[in-house]
Amino acid sequence: MHQPPSARAMLAKIAMLAIVDAVAVFAMTILFFQESWLVLGILVLTTLLVNIIYLSPGMLPAKYLTPGLVFLAVFQIFVVLYSCYIAFTNYGDGHNSTKDDAIAALVSQNTERIEGSPVYQVQMVEAPGGLGLLATAPDGTVLIGTADDALEPADPAAVTMEGARATALEGWTSLSTQDILQRQQEITALQVPLDDELSNGFLRTTNAVQAFVFQSNFVYDAAADTMTDTSTDTVYRDLGNGQFETEDGQALGTGWQILVGFENFLYPFQNPKYGEALLGVTLWTFSFAILSVAVTFVLGLFLALTLNDPRMRSRKVYRVLSILPYAFPSFLSALVWLGLLNTEFGFVNEVLFGSADIPWLTEPWLAKFSVLLVNVWLGFPYMFLICMGALQSIPEELTEAATVDGASGWQVFSSIKFPLLLVSTAPLLISSFAFNFNNFNTIYLLTRGGPRMAGVEENVGHTDLLITLVYKTAFEAGTRDYGLASALSIIIFLIVATVSFVAFSRTKALEELN
Repeated sequence: MHQPPSARAMLAKIAMLAIVDAVAVFAMTILFFQESWLVLGILVLTTLLVNIIYLSPGMLPAKYLTPGLVFLAVFQIFVVLYSCYIAFTNYGDGHNSTKDDAIAALVSQNTERIEGSPVYQVQMVEAPGGLGLLATAPDGTVLIGTADDALEPADPAAVTMEGARATALEGWTSLSTQDILQRQQEITALQVPLDDELSNGFLRTTNAVQAFVFQSNFVYDAAADTMTDTSTDTVYRDLGNGQFETEDGQALGTGWQILVGFENFLYPFQNPKYGEALLGVTLWTFSFAILSVAVTFVLGLFLALTLNDPRMRSRKVYRVLSILPYAFPSFLSALVWLGLLNTEFGFVNEVLFGSADIPWLTEPWLAKFSVLLVNVWLGFPYMFLICMGALQSIPEELTEAATVDGASGWQVFSSIKFPLLLVSTAPLLISSFAFNFNNFNTIYLLTRGGPRMAGVEENVGHTDLLITLVYKTAFEAGTRDYGLASALSIIIFLIVATVSFVAFSRTKALEELN
C-alpha cells in the first residue's frame, strides 16, 4: 500500500523544486531578452515536466530517471546536436555573430576624428552594464552613453556638477585617477555612438577629460545592402558568403554566421594538400591507437603471467612497482618525459647517449616513436591490472585438468587461458582503443602535434591525431574555424562508433563461442 510522504519529506521536496525553478526562471529571463525562443520553449516545457513528475503521487521510475535524463540531454545530446549544427555553418573568426553585429563592428572599428568637431568635457563612469561616458556638451547639456547604448540626456537632478563639467551621476560610479590609469587602453578604445544612427559618428576620448567626435570611413546602405569605404570609394556587397565582398573577391575582415551546407565536409576534397595531410593524420591515428593497445596489452599480459607465477619471489614488490606509472598523474608523467627527451639537455641524450643530438620530438618518425613509447609507459600498468585480474579469475581446475591430460604450458595458455582472458578483456580493449584514438593529452603535451607538415597551409603536424587537429583547427589556427572543427569531430564520432560496433559484435560472437 502506498504510504503518503511525511511533512518533512514534502517540505524538502518543495524546497529543492523551488531552487530548481528559481534557476530555471533566471535562465528563462536571460533567454527571453536574448530572443532565444527555441531554447526558451524547451526549458519551459522541461521545467513544467519536472514539477509534474515530482509533485504527482506515484511515477516512481520517472522520479529516479529524470535527473539522469536531464543531464544526458544537456551534456550529451545537446552537445552532439549543436556540434552537428555548427558543422554546417561558417562559424569561426570573423564569422561569429549576426549580420547586424558585423555591420556595427565594421562601422565602429574604422573611425577617424572629424576636424573641427565640438569638444565635450567627459567623466569616465561605470555601471553593471559596462564602462560609460558622462559627457558635457559645449551647450551645457549632460549626456550619458556606453558602447552599446547611444548618448542620451541625463536626468539633471541626478547629475553632480563641478563648474561647467558633470563629474557624477546617480546609478553610476565615477572612476578615480588611479582607475583611469589602470584602464587606459580600455578607455581609449571606448566609442560611444552619438545616436542610434551609427553613421552620425561616435564620441571618443584619449585623456579621459575631453572627447571628440569620430566618424566611420564605412557607410552601410540598408536599401542596397552595401558597405562603402568612403576613403577609397570601394563598394562591398553581400554575395551570400557571410561577408561583404567585391566582385573580384576582396572581402572585409568581419563577417557573420551563415549555413554553408556540406562545405566543411568537402573542404579536404577541395584542397588537395589539406586532404593528403588529413589522410596521413587519419592513418597515423589508427596506427597510434592500434599499436598502443596491442603493445600495452602484450606487455601487460607478459607481466601478469610472470608476476602471477607462484614460483617467483617478491611478487608483491614487483606488482607495486609495475603500477607506479599508472598511479602517477598522466599529464605530469608526460611533462617529465618531455624533459627527459629534450634534444639539448634531456637525460636520454645527455646520459644514455653520451650528449648525442637526437631530435626525439622534432623529427617526424622519431617523434612518432617517442609518443608511442611514452604512451606505452603510461598504459601498460592498466593492462597489467586487468590481465592480472582476468588470470586470477580463471579456475585452477581447468589448467590442472589440462596438465593431467598431458598439455604443455604453451597449450594450456593458448587453448584455455588466453581465450578465457579475451572474453573478459575484449570490451576493455575496445574502450582502450577509443581512448587512444582520442588521446589528446599525450600528443599535445609532448609535441603539440608537431613537427609541422611542410607544404600545408593549415597547421597540421606529423604526430597530430584527429582530436588534436580538431583542437588546433578550433583554437590555434591563424583563423579559428569552429565549423570545420565540428565537421572533423563528427567524422571522429562516426569512426569510433563504427569500430566499436564492429568490435563489440565480434566480442559477442567470442562469448557465444566460449
